[in-house]
Amino acid sequence: MQLDAESLITLLATKIGVLPDNTEIIGIHTGGAWVAERLGQKLMRHQFGTVATTLHRDDFTHRGLHPQTRSTGIPFSVDGKHILLVDDVLQTGRTIRAAMNELFDFGRPQSVTLAVLIDRGGRELPIEATHVAMVMPLAASQRLSLTQENDQLRFTMSES
Repeated sequence: MQLDAESLITLLATKIGVLPDNTEIIGIHTGGAWVAERLGQKLMRHQFGTVATTLHRDDFTHRGLHPQTRSTGIPFSVDGKHILLVDDVLQTGRTIRAAMNELFDFGRPQSVTLAVLIDRGGRELPIEATHVAMVMPLAASQRLSLTQENDQLRFTMSES
């Protein structure tokens, strides 16, 4: 099955609709940041932030630092803002939990809403996305990843 990331981003933007003025977009490194950038363009937002989850992950002692570890970059205050938190694939909810911990290190938003391209199921934490482009249940052994090459976003699926 070929997934068209750009079409899913367009669908997600349509589902989200118009954002209130006091809303900022923040993407989770790395796939969520790529999606947030494109989503921001479609929703007429000129800036977006990114959060890195590495230091807040509950499996940090097992995984260690990823060789391409990014840092959080939020070019606006999150205090009192509505935050649209964006990720590419939602599975266990652990990355979202880590991203929210990182986000709250930068202030206290009024609200946080989650938008994802694909919800693949397999939740381990009580986290649900408000905006989902596609629900695609996958076996625990399957891995779905968003990659970027030459400014093209592509999903790849593999077995673990």
